[in-house]
Formats: sequence, structure tokens, C-alpha cells
Amino acid sequence: MSRTTDRTGEGHGRLGSTLSGLAVALGCVLFLGGFVWGAIVYQPYTVPTESMTPTIGAGDRVLAQRVDGGDVERGDVVVFKEQAWGDMPMVKRVVAVGGDTVACCTDDKLTVNGKKIDEPYLPKGQAAESKKIPTIKVPDGRLFVLGDERSGSLDSTAHLTEAGSGTVPRSAVKGRVDAVVWPMDGILARPTGFEALGGISSPGPLRLVVAAVVAGAVLVLGGAAYGPIAKRAGRRGRPRTELAGAR
Repeated sequence: MSRTTDRTGEGHGRLGSTLSGLAVALGCVLFLGGFVWGAIVYQPYTVPTESMTPTIGAGDRVLAQRVDGGDVERGDVVVFKEQAWGDMPMVKRVVAVGGDTVACCTDDKLTVNGKKIDEPYLPKGQAAESKKIPTIKVPDGRLFVLGDERSGSLDSTAHLTEAGSGTVPRSAVKGRVDAVVWPMDGILARPTGFEALGGISSPGPLRLVVAAVVAGAVLVLGGAAYGPIAKRAGRRGRPRTELAGAR
């Protein structure tokens, strides 16, 4: 009986060790793969000013998905770099794209193609009219951008006298901000106020990246912990007479 029990225990132990090894291997693939995937798809930036508050504060660390400027839609928060703007990374919200007519304000609201836009991301108590915008037709291939903190943002309205009426070429876009990672405010809400004008961007794969990293960590830790736990459980499960005979 004891030999049969020993063989059964050894079989269970080998199976457990095999499963533990597989869990650790799969966990490593998911954990490292998630980090590599994130590094390929996303670029971190530090926002230097308060022009995007309350959505993004000064000093916040954000993750921007590397996207082609042609994929940017109204409502997206983008990182761009343009020589006329100081040739440094800037973070602003796209409120109009090529072919749109933008103005401010009608009934205290920004208008795009004559439609009033609800902007829940503006600071509480601040109306869109805090920044007057003359009626402007956005040239093809360009973007009209504003800060969420309208009263203090150096955005398209500060460059109206330049070529393109203060707009930014799509080619200048470096990424689309998906999340604020420090402080950990999480993924940005998708702006719904622009839906009447057409589609809005879908969230990037950040949730999947994070899920892969977390799942990998759980599998690695769980698989690594299984061995010691199984050995201890096996020792406790052995009959005392068998232990005495072994002595």
C-alpha cells in the first residue's frame, strides 16, 4: 500500500512540477511580451504646462500611442512637434480636422460645421467662450487644436496669423494620448461630443497590454510558489508510521 501511495505521490509531484514549469514559462512570455508590445506601441511623455487641465496636469506622465497623423479624429488628445510652435512636443486636443469650419462661440459653446459641441472635459465653471475664435475653415491635411484649459493655453488661437490659420499638419503628430500613468489617473475617456460629426477614435491596446503583464506576473508567481507548497503538503500527507520507518 505504501509503495502504491509513493508512486501515486511521485506521479502527482511530477505532474505538478510540469504544470508549474509551464505556468512559469507562459507567464514569462506574457509578462515580457506585454512590456515589449507596450514599448513598441506607446511612447511616454511628460506634460510641462497646465494647458490641458483638468484632463492632464503639469508634470503628469502620459502614454501616447504611436499613430499616423491620418488616423487622428476630432476629440483626440495628441502629441505633436511643429517648428512654428517651438519645435518641442506639445499636447493639445483636436477639435476640428481638414475641411471643418470651427468657431467660438454660440450659446457659450464651440461650434464645428455649425454644430454645438458639448465639452465635458473643460474645467468646471469655465465656458468655451473663454476663448473667442473667428470662423475658420481648416485646410485639408491639417488639425485645429485647443487646450482644455482655454484661458491659458497657447494653442491654435495663438497662431491664427500664421500660415494655415494656426492649424497643425497631420504629419506633425507623434502620438495619441491614451492614458495618464503618473499620477495613475488611468485611460482617458473618449470624447462623445463630436460623435454627431462622424466617428471618434477607438481606444488603443493599452488595456490588453496591461492585462498581459498582470496575467504573466500572476502565472510566474503562482508557478514558482507551487513547488514549495506541494512539497510541504506532501510531507504533511505522509503517514507517521512511514516517517518513523524511514528513520
